[in-house]
Amino acid sequence: MTRETEQTPPSTDHLIARLDAADRLPGAQELRSLSYDLLGAGPGTSVVDVGCGAGRAVAELAERDVRAVGVDPNERMIAVARGRWPEADFRIAGAYELPLPDASMDGYRADKVFHELAEPERALAEARRVLTPGGRIVLFGQDWDSFVIDSDDPALTRTIVHARAEMTTSPRAARRYRNLLLDAWFGDVTVEVHTGVFTGPTMLPLLTGLAEGACSTGAVTRERTDGWIAEQRARAEADRLFLAMPMFLATATAPR
Repeated sequence: MTRETEQTPPSTDHLIARLDAADRLPGAQELRSLSYDLLGAGPGTSVVDVGCGAGRAVAELAERDVRAVGVDPNERMIAVARGRWPEADFRIAGAYELPLPDASMDGYRADKVFHELAEPERALAEARRVLTPGGRIVLFGQDWDSFVIDSDDPALTRTIVHARAEMTTSPRAARRYRNLLLDAWFGDVTVEVHTGVFTGPTMLPLLTGLAEGACSTGAVTRERTDGWIAEQRARAEADRLFLAMPMFLATATAPR
């Protein structure tokens, strides 16, 4: 889930905190388990988790007796993962050059990764290389231009969501999962959408981050940003906040 660029330790630590918080959201564990099931991840199988972050999925796959390998380009992230799960296999690498032999893995998993990739086609070519014939791939993540947020100012909200999306390398990668997989010659492609609905203060940091990001681009003034954040905070306090966040889950089979 990390960018394939070098980050300072403070920014990485902040990202780790965000990942941990996301892992605790309602329904997050169930969706991770679903991704493992769709991979056919069981005893004796092998799975690479690309953009593994702090390593939770690798640890959960190992609990299923899966030979799991976690890769991430961020050295600090891998160090944290190794500290949390010292028995697991974590390696420093990006999605374009996986440190794995050809046809060596039964499954490939990328959770909230492809929106950070400038060349998703290149990553899928690498996925095909490391997967066994008939191996399974799961791509999982949000479309950054598809947040649904209730607000007294819908036009401003649309501006905020779109401006923040444009700060991401490939903000609409999730809606492209199916076509990307088909273009990479994967078969049996399916896509599911699981929408999380949030109505409490838990997601206020996310909403604040969207608005601050939009403000940093100049798309929204400081005054309007502060007003929108204040509105969302008041909604949370009055139990009137509403955020719907679709998560796209695509699965496919490598060519035989």
